[in-house]
Amino acid sequence: MAKHCGGCLCGSVKYSFDSEPIMTGVCHCENCQRQSGTAFSIIVGVAKSSFEIEDTKTLSEYIDQGDNGSKVRRQFCGNCGSPIVSLIDSAPELCMLKAGTLDDKSWLEPTIHFWCDSAQPWVEIKDGVLKFDRNPS
Repeated sequence: MAKHCGGCLCGSVKYSFDSEPIMTGVCHCENCQRQSGTAFSIIVGVAKSSFEIEDTKTLSEYIDQGDNGSKVRRQFCGNCGSPIVSLIDSAPELCMLKAGTLDDKSWLEPTIHFWCDSAQPWVEIKDGVLKFDRNPS
């Protein structure tokens, strides 16, 4: 597996991971819509053990709450506001990277959609892609 790198808009926060992504998906929940400023958030789930943030001086965090009551730690650059990663207490072994922050996004192909019950009606989801009304159980 090649090393993947990414970072925020201003370059203050950089990260890397060197494991195969566990999943690449699209979250349509209202909180991801608000955080991304658009209709959804494309996320890449990677093993926390392979994820490394090189500079945390400007990394800020907003504590959100999932529908099951667990904490969702949304980390972002305190300088430019770029969302970087979400850490979910109910899945402590995973990092949910915001795909738009990857240096190379050409390999991304989402295979799963979450929170489709709050997807915008004009968003088309390809046939054959896994879809869940909310989070998969």
